[in-house]
Amino acid sequence: MTSLGHLQQVAAVQRDYIAQPRLCYKTVTGVNGPLVILDDVKFPKFAEIVNLHLADGTERKGQVLEVSGSKAVVQVFEGTSGVDAKHTVCEFTGDILRTPVSEDMLGRVFNGSGKPIDQGPTVLAEDFLDIQGQPINPWSRTYPEEMIQTGISSIDVMNSIARGQKIPIFSAAGLPHNEIAAQICRQAGLVNLPSKGVLDDHKDNFAIVFAAMGVNMETARFFKQDFEENGSMENVCLFLNLANDPTIERIITPRLALTTAEYLAYQCEKHVLIILTDMSSYAEALPSSSPLTCCSKNDPLPRFLFSLR
Repeated sequence: MTSLGHLQQVAAVQRDYIAQPRLCYKTVTGVNGPLVILDDVKFPKFAEIVNLHLADGTERKGQVLEVSGSKAVVQVFEGTSGVDAKHTVCEFTGDILRTPVSEDMLGRVFNGSGKPIDQGPTVLAEDFLDIQGQPINPWSRTYPEEMIQTGISSIDVMNSIARGQKIPIFSAAGLPHNEIAAQICRQAGLVNLPSKGVLDDHKDNFAIVFAAMGVNMETARFFKQDFEENGSMENVCLFLNLANDPTIERIITPRLALTTAEYLAYQCEKHVLIILTDMSSYAEALPSSSPLTCCSKNDPLPRFLFSLR
């Protein structure tokens, strides 16, 4: 008996199928780009997470994009390179894509899939939240009257960032947009008002979630070193999606960052500033990630590009 088969038998014995019933299929009928097509699937669910066990023992994750009767189309996050239609086992988890969140994520560095890459211990999750976000009642939203200062006069004076507001910063090739993003992260903070309490304006009540998408190794190293050298890393949760990472991971990264920010804001009662760069890499990943989500040739980008939440 091979070691892989032995490990699979041990996992099958230890699993509680009453609490977590899962079905495994070996019915892959085709592979097309990042998509895997399965047949003879019992009750597949839209947006369900699928674990793909390859013949070499590696495991990848995917998400159900389309369901038609007993057929299901799964989008693989890590790509379909090396996926064998005859020997790949697909395990349907019955749950949606969730990310572990905790206040201990501040000061840590994660990849585009939310896994630690700073050689630190695994984050002990306090909750598992859906990356698509939670519905918010706009009627109960407090009208924003206070701002978050960035330390850049052209932004603070001409385009002030109110709490709960999002603004784009447009750039072009050759301009120091990475340096500006790092400067905002380094200098951002709450505005101290005499009418507010001490706890509301305290520096420990402010956190930053920084997500970089499609950056090269040099840029990722620049962000990490800049945050560590100026001492702002302890209040920053950093997500890094590199240019050589799978394209589909580039779409998940901003949603992981926003879910983490929502947890820090709603559960930990912190004021959170979210910085996403570069949105052009995210936009380029949308049409190439899946043929099912592409729009027409005249309008290749979806209309929710700037509406992640």
